Amino acid sequence: MRIMILNHQSKREGSAEYEARVAALLQSYASPGTTIEVHYPEDLGGSEVTSHLRKSQALAGLHHALETPALVKKIIEAERLGFDAVVQSNTFDPGVEVARCAVRIPVVGVLRASCHFAATLCDRFGLIAPLDSHAVYARRIIENYRMGRFISGIKAINTYETGDLSAYHDLLVERMLAVGKELIAEGAHALIPLGGRLVPYVVSPLELEAELKVPVINTKLVGIRHAETLVNGKTSHSIKSYPWSEGLAPENISRRAVE
Repeated sequence: MRIMILNHQSKREGSAEYEARVAALLQSYASPGTTIEVHYPEDLGGSEVTSHLRKSQALAGLHHALETPALVKKIIEAERLGFDAVVQSNTFDPGVEVARCAVRIPVVGVLRASCHFAATLCDRFGLIAPLDSHAVYARRIIENYRMGRFISGIKAINTYETGDLSAYHDLLVERMLAVGKELIAEGAHALIPLGGRLVPYVVSPLELEAELKVPVINTKLVGIRHAETLVNGKTSHSIKSYPWSEGLAPENISRRAVE
């Protein structure tokens, strides 16, 4: 089985060593016989907007909307190249919903999968976001998924930078534990940390769970194992929910129609 882990942007933000470490971690979450390949979409524009929004920490979805055509194009390519499934690595599921209308292989969003997974473990769960703008964005997505009744709260640690964040490990743990305890006090019985470059790439969910005494969901692990389940079961998203038209090519995404 081959699963593509798709980053949301074309720009690589870490060193070759960092990328190798992340790839090895993701591979460790897969079952024996499954190959995990990390890919990046083509730059079809919008990267300047992402850079601008990061400076003001106003990351509430505009950047993901502009990245969507490139993500859909890459997912169509994945199907043509023989991948069995695609997992969108970003914890806000950019491009996932619309890409399902373009392919028949499973396309998994780690946020949606993790929310449903958490709902099997507890009555209500909380989300830990990197930034306040992420918290606003996440709540909008959760409501669209009709999972809002399971959410006890969403709080931000307001710590987020680009690149490898390993040097911030202790600070991230401190702030996540503080916010996690607040969410638990307000009724959360499990927690989903958003921002994969924080958890699990720097901080292990098990490290947090040992202190907080509630389940802390590993979004990457859940996404990969959910994709494996779909492939092993030979099933995918419903064409009743995601109408599909056969024959779309990757180049169709960035080509103007000729009448």
